[in-house]
Amino acid sequence: MAARIALFDLGRVVLDWEPARLYAKIIDAPQEREKFLTEICNMTWHTRHDAGASFAENADDLIRQHPQYEAEIRAWGERWLEMFDGYVDGTPELMARLDARRVPLYALSNMPSEPWDEMLTIFDELNRFRHVVVSGRIGMVKPSPEIFHHALDRMGGPDPDEVLFIDDSLRNVEAAGALGFRTHHFTGAAGLEQALTQEGLL
Repeated sequence: MAARIALFDLGRVVLDWEPARLYAKIIDAPQEREKFLTEICNMTWHTRHDAGASFAENADDLIRQHPQYEAEIRAWGERWLEMFDGYVDGTPELMARLDARRVPLYALSNMPSEPWDEMLTIFDELNRFRHVVVSGRIGMVKPSPEIFHHALDRMGGPDPDEVLFIDDSLRNVEAAGALGFRTHHFTGAAGLEQALTQEGLL
């Protein structure tokens, strides 16, 4: 069986997302900024947004522990879009080529719910996807098997072996592979182009 559907992660695959981009504007000292992003507003804390927590309620919990950083913690949600710098180089071009070949494009992203509608108006390339599974809207996050099964349902129930799943997280790629998906660990557009060609999608 060959791949016939491409299922993309978004952050750091399609969209150039980097929290440090915002916090370079807020915390001048590199060492303090690194400590803040490692020990306070870290990815473990951020995953609560991806699972459905609002920016406000998640900030409140953290501010009680670190009141001296209230403004910095609230900036995560209030200035969310400043973490982005357009698209990952080369990915939109590959999506356009897939689209031209009528390859069904879908996305599965660990993403907060609140900013999603605004993101759709800012990042036009997201509208190429027939459907985007946004984790914050369904209360499931990668790498749980449940979110992959949900994505299959939203794609119309294909066999996992018909779907090429593309993600920059090796943990997520391995989880998808264990469920029977074809997978590509994204490290850049050149490698993705090669994988898409090998799969016969390009």
